[in-house]
Amino acid sequence: MSTLSLHGYYRSSTSYRVRIALALKGLEAEQVPINLLKEEVRGDAYLALNPQGLVPTLIVVDDDSPEGSLPGVVTQSLAIMEYLEERWPTPALLPDDPLARAHVRSLCLFMACEMHPLNAPRVLKYLTGEIGVDEAQKLAWYRHWVAEGFSRLEILLTASAGRFCVGDTPGMADACLMPQIHNARRFECDLSAYPCILRIEAACQQEEAFRLAHPSQQADAPHQ
Repeated sequence: MSTLSLHGYYRSSTSYRVRIALALKGLEAEQVPINLLKEEVRGDAYLALNPQGLVPTLIVVDDDSPEGSLPGVVTQSLAIMEYLEERWPTPALLPDDPLARAHVRSLCLFMACEMHPLNAPRVLKYLTGEIGVDEAQKLAWYRHWVAEGFSRLEILLTASAGRFCVGDTPGMADACLMPQIHNARRFECDLSAYPCILRIEAACQQEEAFRLAHPSQQADAPHQ
């Protein structure tokens, strides 16, 4: 038996991915809020846990571990999702076929490593703080890179998608896609040119796991 706790932030794309993966697998994890907009993410206590000073961080405590052993710490959202897949393989986040699995991983890496970093909060903060771009320039930057990424992703998904990113079962690629869409909508990006992406979004929105993982449903989200 394992006890899971997830250090994350309600609006963090990377935390959102992991919450979707946990929900798709039906796994319970204690949610430990870490506010990326405050200094707590750079505080000694959190840096001792995750020296990267980023979220998410998954803490795993196994009941059958030797007494006095340290809990497992897994960082980086894709590594966490791969761990969940290996540790709890059913229901699967990856297809059985090796080529299909590689394709899912390539989609995830494209979204997580090529698309997301260009518009991450710390990048936007550096643009406005250190470089001195104004709000309009920041939004232009954001929307440019969303369009660059989504236009290529639309081609990839149109060639391979079923009801979801790959096939008719939601999985790891969908867990990466939905946070990207959520952020694009926050910044009022025009997504009308991506019908395949919008179709997949609609399919995901019908699944309870995606509703539970949504930023608006998290305890640290501002509630009116």
